[in-house]
Amino acid sequence: MILTGSEILKNIENKKIIIDPFDVSQLNPNSYNFTLSSKLLVYDNHVLDVKQNNPFREIVIPQEGLILSPGVVYLASTKETIGSDFFVPIIRGRSSIGRLGLFVNITADLIDLGSVNRITLQLSAVQPVTVYPGLQIGQVTFWQVMGEISERYSGRYKSEESPSPSKMYQDFE
Repeated sequence: MILTGSEILKNIENKKIIIDPFDVSQLNPNSYNFTLSSKLLVYDNHVLDVKQNNPFREIVIPQEGLILSPGVVYLASTKETIGSDFFVPIIRGRSSIGRLGLFVNITADLIDLGSVNRITLQLSAVQPVTVYPGLQIGQVTFWQVMGEISERYSGRYKSEESPSPSKMYQDFE
């Protein structure tokens, strides 16, 4: 069951949902608009290997914006720290962003219980598009779980404060 905006607000107030910083003007009928941080990661190699720690570089999005190019994987993060030990967050791009041909998290939209961090976003542009730090780029919804919560996320991406590259190569070590 998805939480309404008023339920999201109630659970932020009772600290069962974390959104920090929180701005009530970004609250929607059943979601919250999250914003883009100023840091991006871009892989150095065109061909990526799941068994390797792929090299990357950091780019800072200037206030005047940065043009994202097609064919490049951009790893960004939310400006907000988001998560919950009680509800499952699911992230999506805003429809206005999608209408500009910018995909936000084509995959990996499910955030595990107990994962509370700045969420890494995968950005992919269909055609060149300019983005800005602080842009309301996506939405997070919160879903009620059924059954006993016996464990919470404790994986390799826990508590991150900036965009994070894939660590899948660790599965092969």
